[in-house]
Amino acid sequence: MGWRLEIDGHRCMASGMCAGMAPEYFALGDDDRARPLADSVGPDETVLDAADSCPAMAITVFDGEREIGPRG
Repeated sequence: MGWRLEIDGHRCMASGMCAGMAPEYFALGDDDRARPLADSVGPDETVLDAADSCPAMAITVFDGEREIGPRG
């Protein structure tokens, strides 16, 4: 089972931090909001780093039902 990525479109301010840090996992969409490139990803510290670095705290990472990012 992989990690599930969610981005809160209301919180996202399109800083591009996630896409810059982890372009294999995130991109800025046509609406200038970030989006995950896949529904599920393999465990990767880069994903957690991107969630931790999001200035709007708009990225949430789940391992199954457990929230693992951002790390507080």
